[in-house]
Amino acid sequence: MQKRFMSIWFRHLLTDGLARRRPELKDLPFVLAAPVKNRIIITASSPLAEREGAFVGMAVADARAAFAELVVIDEVPGQATKLLRLIGLGCIRYTPIVSLDVDGLLLDISGCAHLWGGERGYLTEIVLKLRAAGFDARAAIADTPGAAWAVARFAQKKPIVPSNSQAEALAGLPPAALRLEPESLELLKKLGFRNIQPLLQTAPQALRRRFGQQMLLRIDQALGRVEEYREALVPPVPYIERLPCLEPIRTAPGIEIAMEKLLEMLCLRLQSEGLGVRKAILKCHRIDGRKVQVGITTTKGSHSVSHLLRLFKLQIDKIEPALGIELFVLETPNVEEMDTVQEQLWAEAKGLADNSLAELLDRIAGKVGAHTIQRFLPSENHWPERSIKLATSLSEQPQTTWPELPRPIRLINPPEIIEVMALVPDHPPKLFVHQGKRHDIAKADGPERIGREWWQDSGEHRDYYILEDSEGCRYWVYRSGHYDSADAQWYLHGYFA
Repeated sequence: MQKRFMSIWFRHLLTDGLARRRPELKDLPFVLAAPVKNRIIITASSPLAEREGAFVGMAVADARAAFAELVVIDEVPGQATKLLRLIGLGCIRYTPIVSLDVDGLLLDISGCAHLWGGERGYLTEIVLKLRAAGFDARAAIADTPGAAWAVARFAQKKPIVPSNSQAEALAGLPPAALRLEPESLELLKKLGFRNIQPLLQTAPQALRRRFGQQMLLRIDQALGRVEEYREALVPPVPYIERLPCLEPIRTAPGIEIAMEKLLEMLCLRLQSEGLGVRKAILKCHRIDGRKVQVGITTTKGSHSVSHLLRLFKLQIDKIEPALGIELFVLETPNVEEMDTVQEQLWAEAKGLADNSLAELLDRIAGKVGAHTIQRFLPSENHWPERSIKLATSLSEQPQTTWPELPRPIRLINPPEIIEVMALVPDHPPKLFVHQGKRHDIAKADGPERIGREWWQDSGEHRDYYILEDSEGCRYWVYRSGHYDSADAQWYLHGYFA
């Protein structure tokens, strides 16, 4: 079988990918930039930005001098490879052999094109799919990866090169189509080489002496004299376990046994790969042709059979077996890496890193709902109600420390208005009335003045006092503004333990 390859070139890979995630950028000229030798250099440019004169390799300062409205976004390292891999995995539907290129993909399409009515229909189908997804893509087909790469990027027409016609297709293209090093391209330019044809007619010994072995290798690869090896993408193996039943399962104990067997098989595999379950779905195929399913989520990756089984047991009541279940399928669409747990004789206090804590929270969440369990972290804000934020996970670390000043265990948001009597206007209250109840103050501490954050809002400062009434209860109250201000008001903001 004649080998055939398709090279796909994404002219604006990073900017197209970013515009897909952030649609508001589609109609804006924007670039991606990164620091290079104490300068901020453009690494990717959108089509609109290129029309305004912002090209890859330019300094951002120079581009903005010509076009002040240019939007500059920091480049995320490794994003191009990640994006190409995702697109490449999607192209496996067209051919089983897909490999990554510098700014595109290479597909081994040998024996595949006839399924789409020939190479032209095959190429059109793939390019139109990619363009519909928002990517500015070009593609070409040839006998060799090198020839397909060159035609996709430098040829103006005829993207399909007939078999054994690589030399004719390459002859009129510039030397850059051979994938040479910048030094070789600069030397070829100085020597007057404007296309590849003179290089194909020059003796190999002369090329080797002048440009080195790399020149001959690239020519031989493009013409098919030397085979070019590529590492193909390997699609991720889905974490799925199946359990067919000899007899239909109708009872809760039978469903529980099936769950346990599936989890044992799944967790054994995950343990060997250092992974844990974050989300799992149990699909039950009934003999009447219907399918019922239940799912669980975990706070932290887990490959503990007992823990995951306890979570699934809470869902058994939702499974209606009807006439019986003949096939169980356990799917794990979301997994995460887990640190290896070292066995030890004396357990140490692990705090939030303890797996047993995460398992306990999962069991509680299964009964009362995950939204009822919250963890708070300190936030860099002066205003008390803004000085805390919700943590996204147990492993999230605080970016700052909790304030050393005394703070109430319960904060009222919004603060509640109280009526206050003070012997001296600027002194702590002697008593206050809250919701119709009078509180006589036995002890008081303060004031602690907290000013507003001028960059967020404007208004009066607050003077806080810690008060203890005659019953021993402690409160956090404040006066908004100075005591002699026309709109001064007292508020109850929290309770101490």
